[in-house]
Amino acid sequence: MNGSTFTEFVLLGFSDLQSVQLLVLILVLTCYTIDLLGNLLIMVTVWTELKLFQSPMYFFLANLSLLDISLGSVAAPKLLTDLLISGCTISYEGCMAQIFTSHFFGGVEISILSVMAYDRYVAICNPLRYTTIMNQQCCFSLLILCCIGGLTHGIFQTVVTAQLPFCGPNVLDNFFCDVIQLKTLSCSDIYVSEILYVFSDSLIILPNLLTLMVSYVTILATLCGRFGKGGRKGLSTCGSHLMVVFLLYGPLLFVYMKPSTTSKVDRMASIFYMVVTPALNPLIYSLRNQEMKEAMGKLKNKCKYFLLHQQV
Repeated sequence: MNGSTFTEFVLLGFSDLQSVQLLVLILVLTCYTIDLLGNLLIMVTVWTELKLFQSPMYFFLANLSLLDISLGSVAAPKLLTDLLISGCTISYEGCMAQIFTSHFFGGVEISILSVMAYDRYVAICNPLRYTTIMNQQCCFSLLILCCIGGLTHGIFQTVVTAQLPFCGPNVLDNFFCDVIQLKTLSCSDIYVSEILYVFSDSLIILPNLLTLMVSYVTILATLCGRFGKGGRKGLSTCGSHLMVVFLLYGPLLFVYMKPSTTSKVDRMASIFYMVVTPALNPLIYSLRNQEMKEAMGKLKNKCKYFLLHQQV
């Protein structure tokens, strides 16, 4: 463990907010339940509806739902346990695992949001070439690239963190192991590590953010000349996607693209993108998307039909 003199970290979580711990517990439990059930419903709906499954937009949406479940599961189950027993520790290995999984799933999700923006750009700005450009091979290739980018980011963050010597204290002012707090516990100069962290974060965030901005500026410029049904439908689809983008990027940029601090605001921003955002995504897409509503209605009817025949 590179010179570390202890084998675990103490997570303060919300121990300094005893008066609202019950509210936090209810919030996290509610969000995690919605995260699991809502995103699973989207995945099953897309996979069972052939029309949606063959659509690039819904193919990436199903993968985004899988990532929301994965990202939400990095910290929420342990946070629920810690809130119930009022305080907890996490092993050094468990801490490194949380760092890797949070940055891996987060990196892949950021990349998929950019791919979804590119997909909408092609669909709206080049509709005649859409099926040619966004074919099945292209979709799978883009998904693999997203996974490679997230994997590289997760490994890089974990390796840099694992090289830091920790000599004490071992108390983290957060509900999960995050690089922001963890690096401040190192008993060596972290100047080089800081540069490496910023480089890694910038490499995954900035190109994807630029892709999002360019795609949506072009899309909005194109939609400005369309006031018919097609334009309204495109604007509605893009609106749902932009809401998800803002919900993810807002807290991420606030926490990771600024000087290190350990404030309660940072902690709340972290719980927002780690727990709340994965739960909001299925609500946004299911409530604002007519095709998803219709497909979920068909799925509901299929389930009723299956249950009736099972009883007979």
